Amino acid sequence: MKKLYPTIRDYLLIILGALLQAIGLRLFLIPAKLAGGGVSGVAQLINHFTNWQIGLMVLIGNIPLFLLGWRFLGGKKFIIRTALAVATFSFFVDALTYFLPAQGITDDILLNSLYGALVSGIGFGIVYRGQGTSGGSDILARILNRWRGIPITQSYMIVDTAVILAAGFIFGWKEALYALITLYVSGIVTETAAQGAKVVRTALIVTTEPQAVSEKIFEILDRGVTLLSGKGAYTGAERTVLYCVVTRTETMRLKHIVNEIDENAFMVIGHAHEALGEGFSPLNDE
Repeated sequence: MKKLYPTIRDYLLIILGALLQAIGLRLFLIPAKLAGGGVSGVAQLINHFTNWQIGLMVLIGNIPLFLLGWRFLGGKKFIIRTALAVATFSFFVDALTYFLPAQGITDDILLNSLYGALVSGIGFGIVYRGQGTSGGSDILARILNRWRGIPITQSYMIVDTAVILAAGFIFGWKEALYALITLYVSGIVTETAAQGAKVVRTALIVTTEPQAVSEKIFEILDRGVTLLSGKGAYTGAERTVLYCVVTRTETMRLKHIVNEIDENAFMVIGHAHEALGEGFSPLNDE
């Protein structure tokens, strides 16, 4: 039962994420004629001329991509979770036509763009947290990355740009420009939802007072510090380098601590997506 829990939880996350994606599409993007990209964007363009059901077209359009993914990406987990994400998203997109107003809730294209990106992005992020993929351009991007070595971000750009250009000719260039905004905002929201708001700061500190700085960090911030051995390439002098991880709000206090003890210290502060272990999130898969 303990082993089943993470799998059931992931499936529920995928279903919830697919529902949010469908709401974002049906309530904001479709009424404003914003074709964001991927298979759903192509389905919107075809629907404009044929009135065929968008969800059904998304499902059909994903079948060849799903088979390619099976062939080139493989993995039982990938197959099952991608199939679940695509099937539930397709179902919700068509089912929601009976529950949501066809004209959406606002005729302001900017609001539709931003809220569509927000709701859909959260949905994508939740699907990724469930270790699933959304199919469509996600599969194609991963295949291009593995087959041709094209970076995944560039693969997304190629696929989605092609759809948005087509949307510009069909829906109009104003809608295409707003669709670009939707894509950008959705990407940011997706990353935040998938990884959580757990961005932390990493600090490398080169100082002549490593012990004093370390003790002050322990005392004031209650954070661990790792001592690394370093050597100046120009001077050849042996130096102790301090490495520590702090939250965003602790960054200014860390700077103050170092400056107070050694105003000639050298410090580099970087971003990390997440910190796991003592003092931060638990180091597990839950």
